[in-house]
Amino acid sequence: MDLLTIGAFSRASRLSPKALRLYDSLGLLAPAHVDEVSGYRFYRPDQLERARLVAWLRRLGMPLARIGVVCDLARDAPDQAAKQVAAYWAETEADLAARRPLVDHLISYLSREEPVMPGTQPALGIRYAARSDIGRRRERNQDTAYAGRRLLAVADGMGTGGDQASAAVIEALKPLEGALPAGNLLNAMEDAVQQAGAAVRDLAASDPGTGSTLTAMLWSGSQLALVHVGDTRAYLLRAGELFQITHDHSVVQGLLDEGRITPEEAESHPQRSLLLQAIDGGAGAEPDVSLHDARADDRYLLCSDGLTAVVSAQVIRDTLSEPGDPEQTVGRLIDLANDAGGPDNIACVVADVVEAQPAAR
Repeated sequence: MDLLTIGAFSRASRLSPKALRLYDSLGLLAPAHVDEVSGYRFYRPDQLERARLVAWLRRLGMPLARIGVVCDLARDAPDQAAKQVAAYWAETEADLAARRPLVDHLISYLSREEPVMPGTQPALGIRYAARSDIGRRRERNQDTAYAGRRLLAVADGMGTGGDQASAAVIEALKPLEGALPAGNLLNAMEDAVQQAGAAVRDLAASDPGTGSTLTAMLWSGSQLALVHVGDTRAYLLRAGELFQITHDHSVVQGLLDEGRITPEEAESHPQRSLLLQAIDGGAGAEPDVSLHDARADDRYLLCSDGLTAVVSAQVIRDTLSEPGDPEQTVGRLIDLANDAGGPDNIACVVADVVEAQPAAR
């Protein structure tokens, strides 16, 4: 049987040579022959059917790991492969429906619909609580949680000096508790992270590997400025829907983004604790910053992975939706993590946006 060059196979399958090389490395579509001298790949014509199936499934957005399952079933049990595709699409439609409220919110926010007349916007305030807990299996607590009248923050330390690093990171942000910084709030948050990096640098000099994550928000009276590095997280509960408003800087999140693993595989992946970014005194940290308009009845959660690694997003949503003030809610969340085994330290901050009470006359 005549073999096709990678170029000819690429044109016939509508898959780029780069994609074919990736699928080869993942064992999804291995070439029939690789030249020992040039390393050039060759494919059999009968591999085109599998290649086209891969291309179609990628157009659906199916993760590569799941595509491999479907392709293997298509060869020996096509009816089972069809059921896999149907199940994936049902999950996709459910996920799209769940994200619809966020889309509506973003459209309204970006188009500035329903403008508020001057003087009619209610004054807002926040009620908050913060707590960190050692968990059930750790000898030291390296998580730090803080909540004040302007600043909300959680930090998850790492390395032998992790407890000092997380505390130092939040101490570097505490000057923001004073008067609001002049100028751009996001610039102020980025500057504070640079100060935090300098503080950790001194610790890491004597304890290499020491560092910390950080997720923090600064309250301005109508908006919250968010800064984020690592895999601590921020969530927003609005109108009964829970939205994760940070993106993990982790190896596993990168694999998820590329479609190389499924969410189910991510939960038990051996590299789930490896970070792509942290505040460790080096020059590599590039914090994510964003600005969020506040609404009355919003509830924010900042937390470390000691919570999210063992408590599902659905349970977190249900817990945040229950009646109770921030202090009670923080206690419930930490109890849930400990009841699930408490394998790590836990840090939680809960803040409710409320209409400010008018001053007494």
